[in-house]
Amino acid sequence: MNSLQMMISIMDRERLPSFVSLYRSMNCTLHIVALGQGTASNEVLGYLGLSGSEKAVVFSVVTEEIFKGIRKELQQKMRIDVPGTGIVFTIPISSIGGIREYRYLTDGLGFEKGEVSEMKETKHELIVVINNQGYSGMVIDAAKEGGAGGGTVIHAQGSGRKEAEKLLGFSLASGREMLFIVAPTGKKNSIMESVMKKAGLETPAKAISFSLPVTSTAGLRLVEEEETDAG
Repeated sequence: MNSLQMMISIMDRERLPSFVSLYRSMNCTLHIVALGQGTASNEVLGYLGLSGSEKAVVFSVVTEEIFKGIRKELQQKMRIDVPGTGIVFTIPISSIGGIREYRYLTDGLGFEKGEVSEMKETKHELIVVINNQGYSGMVIDAAKEGGAGGGTVIHAQGSGRKEAEKLLGFSLASGREMLFIVAPTGKKNSIMESVMKKAGLETPAKAISFSLPVTSTAGLRLVEEEETDAG
């Protein structure tokens, strides 16, 4: 099945334009870019294929088939297998909040509705929310009303296809924020629905949400036990 994937790329900041240019040439045009700081030793950085400490992290939506083509181009043109070029990996997307958001995230990918798979065997999901800068408080409040315990905010910059952005009615080019929420699978729908209703595309936050499967966790058990005991 041609599944929908979240592709995460980590590279030295000066190589960011080359990576994004390659992705766009492969019909991968939706990107959220965040800046990071490497903390590993030179020895570890060399082992991972990275150098220096200033990094760029690119979050992109691709299909499994598109990633196969991107991976081939990364190997041939970017020499991704050579130390110092970067790291690229994918995580399957298990659900997307809202039809309008679904159409936007899959625009131009040749992806058929219904191919996003539910990872029913996972106990937790990582809910990712992309919203306008300065509205993370609104999104977090909405998520908490839906059952979330909290989240982590990352400041980023977005870009996307002009055709796809017409579906949203606004451009991703302005400052954006990404909110990461790890939640029990049973609460995922209520959290995403609350975000859509209270901080979605019809609000100033303009939030888009989707989820990724989480296979293992640490640090969440006691919270869940307290909630179970209270019930």
